[in-house]
Amino acid sequence: MSVRTRRRRSGVRTAVAIILLAIMLFPVYWMLNISLQSTGGTLATSFLPTHPSLEGYRAALHDQGGNLVTSLTIAVGTVALTLLIATPCAYALAQFRFRWISWALLAILISQMIPGIVIANGLYPVYEAIGLLNSIPGLIIANAASGVPFGILIMRSFMLGIPPSLVEAARVDGAGLVRAFLSIVVPISRNSLITVGLFSFIFAWGDFVYALTLTTKGNIVPVTLGIFTYLGSYIANWSAVMATAMLASIPAIILLVLAQKYISAGVNSGAVK
Repeated sequence: MSVRTRRRRSGVRTAVAIILLAIMLFPVYWMLNISLQSTGGTLATSFLPTHPSLEGYRAALHDQGGNLVTSLTIAVGTVALTLLIATPCAYALAQFRFRWISWALLAILISQMIPGIVIANGLYPVYEAIGLLNSIPGLIIANAASGVPFGILIMRSFMLGIPPSLVEAARVDGAGLVRAFLSIVVPISRNSLITVGLFSFIFAWGDFVYALTLTTKGNIVPVTLGIFTYLGSYIANWSAVMATAMLASIPAIILLVLAQKYISAGVNSGAVK
């Protein structure tokens, strides 16, 4: 194959990739475009915001600012709880050799197949009995219940490659089990921890099912539920609705950009090992 042919094929692939990327990103651009419109409509919106306005963002921050803080609190709490539970569990399943581990992994994998609405409906009577309805800790626990199995599977794949001799050397130097785990295993597993933490944050940040099912009084409103109720109140002012959606997208976009290399390293190392 000649150099010219290879360049031509590479150019065609690049052009196709750019077209597909533009198609996938067009909804995001249109959301940004509508959020900057002063009219707030959608049918008569021009392709470009020729007269951009920030009124939609002012309305969104005024009406949904507290909901954004609520979602941020829930997402950060979910990440902390998920990592706190999943990290030692993943290490135990990776390093300890018991016959029941394969059955435990099967149970974890099956738990990932259960729809969220089923889990939410099962949690509702339990939460009502113990007083966790309409509470931020209740939503954190619910989101972590979905994030922990995913985190265990991801981190276990990575921790299978950690030599037991590293922990044994730390034990010989006088470190206890907990200190050896925190000083040796956790730093080595940084990429997988960041990967699990990021996905747990995104899952919790974009949760709608748990927020809708486990909150009934309206005192705890994550931003996803806020957008849902916002549509009923401001269906004629789409700029405020789209501005809220743009503000809700920013944290996930920033985290994905900053942690991209860690995610790639964490997933690839787990896949190889």
